[in-house]
Amino acid sequence: MWKCPKCGRDFKNKNQSHYCKITPQSIEEYITQQPEYAQLYLRQINETIHRTLPDAVPKISWSMPTYWKQRNLIQFAASRNHIGLYPGPAAVEAFAHRLQDYKTSKGTIQFPYDKPLPLELIEEIAAWCETAYGTKK
Repeated sequence: MWKCPKCGRDFKNKNQSHYCKITPQSIEEYITQQPEYAQLYLRQINETIHRTLPDAVPKISWSMPTYWKQRNLIQFAASRNHIGLYPGPAAVEAFAHRLQDYKTSKGTIQFPYDKPLPLELIEEIAAWCETAYGTKK
Protein backbone atom coordinates (compact mmCIF):
# COMPACT_ATOMS: atom_id res chain seq x y z
CA MET A 1 0.00 0.00 0.00
CA TRP A 2 1.11 3.54 -0.71
CA LYS A 3 -0.29 6.66 0.94
CA CYS A 4 -0.27 9.92 -1.05
CA PRO A 5 1.62 12.51 1.00
CA LYS A 6 -0.62 15.32 -0.35
CA CYS A 7 -4.12 13.96 0.21
CA GLY A 8 -3.54 10.96 2.47
CA ARG A 9 -5.43 8.50 0.26
CA ASP A 10 -4.23 4.89 0.21
CA PHE A 11 -3.42 3.18 -3.09
CA LYS A 12 -2.37 -0.31 -4.13
CA ASN A 13 0.45 0.98 -6.37
CA LYS A 14 3.28 3.30 -5.32
CA ASN A 15 3.00 6.82 -6.81
CA GLN A 16 -0.33 5.99 -8.43
CA SER A 17 -1.64 8.85 -10.56
CA HIS A 18 -4.68 10.56 -9.08
CA TYR A 19 -6.11 14.03 -8.43
CA CYS A 20 -5.92 14.32 -4.67
CA LYS A 21 -9.72 14.71 -4.77
CA ILE A 22 -9.36 17.97 -6.71
CA THR A 23 -10.64 17.68 -10.27
CA PRO A 24 -8.83 19.95 -12.71
CA GLN A 25 -10.95 22.78 -14.12
CA SER A 26 -9.33 22.96 -17.57
CA ILE A 27 -7.38 20.79 -19.95
CA GLU A 28 -4.23 22.84 -19.31
CA GLU A 29 -4.63 22.35 -15.56
CA TYR A 30 -5.05 18.61 -16.15
CA ILE A 31 -1.87 18.50 -18.22
CA THR A 32 0.21 20.40 -15.67
CA GLN A 33 -0.93 18.00 -12.92
CA GLN A 34 0.51 15.03 -14.83
CA PRO A 35 4.08 13.71 -14.63
CA GLU A 36 6.53 15.67 -16.75
CA TYR A 37 7.17 12.71 -19.11
CA ALA A 38 3.46 12.65 -20.02
CA GLN A 39 2.95 16.38 -20.53
CA LEU A 40 4.52 16.59 -24.01
CA TYR A 41 2.33 13.75 -25.27
CA LEU A 42 -0.78 15.29 -23.73
CA ARG A 43 -0.04 18.69 -25.24
CA GLN A 44 0.54 17.18 -28.68
CA ILE A 45 -2.76 15.31 -28.55
CA ASN A 46 -4.62 18.33 -27.21
CA GLU A 47 -3.23 20.62 -29.94
CA THR A 48 -4.05 18.06 -32.63
CA ILE A 49 -7.63 17.58 -31.47
CA HIS A 50 -8.18 21.30 -30.89
CA ARG A 51 -6.94 22.11 -34.40
CA THR A 52 -9.09 19.34 -35.90
CA LEU A 53 -12.24 20.20 -33.93
CA PRO A 54 -12.10 24.00 -33.57
CA ASP A 55 -15.83 24.28 -32.85
CA ALA A 56 -15.81 21.64 -30.11
CA VAL A 57 -15.74 22.82 -26.51
CA PRO A 58 -12.65 21.74 -24.57
CA LYS A 59 -13.60 20.73 -21.04
CA ILE A 60 -13.03 18.22 -18.27
CA SER A 61 -15.52 15.36 -18.12
CA TRP A 62 -15.07 12.26 -15.96
CA SER A 63 -11.82 13.92 -14.79
CA MET A 64 -10.40 13.71 -18.33
CA PRO A 65 -9.71 16.21 -21.10
CA THR A 66 -12.74 16.09 -23.36
CA TYR A 67 -13.86 17.73 -26.58
CA TRP A 68 -17.61 18.23 -26.57
CA LYS A 69 -20.10 19.26 -29.24
CA GLN A 70 -23.67 18.25 -28.39
CA ARG A 71 -22.00 15.24 -26.70
CA ASN A 72 -18.54 14.01 -25.70
CA LEU A 73 -16.72 13.46 -29.00
CA ILE A 74 -13.31 12.32 -27.85
CA GLN A 75 -11.35 12.16 -24.58
CA PHE A 76 -7.78 11.44 -23.57
CA ALA A 77 -5.87 10.84 -20.37
CA ALA A 78 -2.44 10.00 -19.01
CA SER A 79 -1.71 6.62 -17.49
CA ARG A 80 1.52 5.31 -16.07
CA ASN A 81 2.75 3.62 -19.29
CA HIS A 82 0.64 5.20 -22.01
CA ILE A 83 -1.78 7.90 -23.10
CA GLY A 84 -5.33 6.64 -23.43
CA LEU A 85 -7.44 8.00 -26.26
CA TYR A 86 -11.18 7.44 -25.86
CA PRO A 87 -13.00 7.95 -29.18
CA GLY A 88 -15.66 5.31 -28.48
CA PRO A 89 -16.14 1.72 -29.65
CA ALA A 90 -17.32 2.63 -33.17
CA ALA A 91 -14.17 4.66 -33.86
CA VAL A 92 -11.88 1.89 -32.59
CA GLU A 93 -13.69 -0.55 -34.86
CA ALA A 94 -13.58 1.83 -37.86
CA PHE A 95 -9.80 2.33 -37.49
CA ALA A 96 -8.94 -1.22 -36.37
CA HIS A 97 -6.87 -1.90 -39.48
CA ARG A 98 -4.64 1.09 -38.64
CA LEU A 99 -4.43 0.40 -34.90
CA GLN A 100 -2.78 -3.01 -35.09
CA ASP A 101 0.44 -1.65 -33.53
CA TYR A 102 -1.44 -0.38 -30.46
CA LYS A 103 -3.34 -1.99 -27.64
CA THR A 104 -7.06 -1.35 -27.95
CA SER A 105 -10.17 -2.31 -26.08
CA LYS A 106 -13.79 -1.28 -26.34
CA GLY A 107 -13.62 2.44 -27.06
CA THR A 108 -9.98 2.86 -26.00
CA ILE A 109 -6.63 3.17 -27.75
CA GLN A 110 -3.35 3.09 -25.82
CA PHE A 111 -0.37 5.06 -27.13
CA PRO A 112 2.76 4.02 -25.19
CA TYR A 113 5.28 6.63 -24.11
CA ASP A 114 8.12 4.77 -25.81
CA LYS A 115 6.72 5.39 -29.33
CA PRO A 116 6.10 8.66 -31.18
CA LEU A 117 2.45 9.68 -31.27
CA PRO A 118 0.66 9.02 -34.58
CA LEU A 119 -0.68 12.58 -34.71
CA GLU A 120 -2.05 12.28 -38.25
CA LEU A 121 -4.02 9.18 -37.21
CA ILE A 122 -5.29 10.94 -34.07
CA GLU A 123 -6.41 13.86 -36.26
CA GLU A 124 -8.29 11.48 -38.57
CA ILE A 125 -9.94 9.72 -35.62
CA ALA A 126 -11.05 13.06 -34.12
CA ALA A 127 -12.51 14.19 -37.45
CA TRP A 128 -14.24 10.83 -37.83
CA CYS A 129 -15.79 11.19 -34.36
CA GLU A 130 -17.23 14.57 -35.23
CA THR A 131 -18.76 13.27 -38.47
CA ALA A 132 -19.88 9.88 -37.18
CA TYR A 133 -21.59 11.24 -34.12
CA GLY A 134 -23.69 13.54 -36.27
CA THR A 135 -22.38 16.89 -35.10
CA LYS A 136 -20.64 18.05 -38.29
CA LYS A 137 -22.59 20.81 -40.00
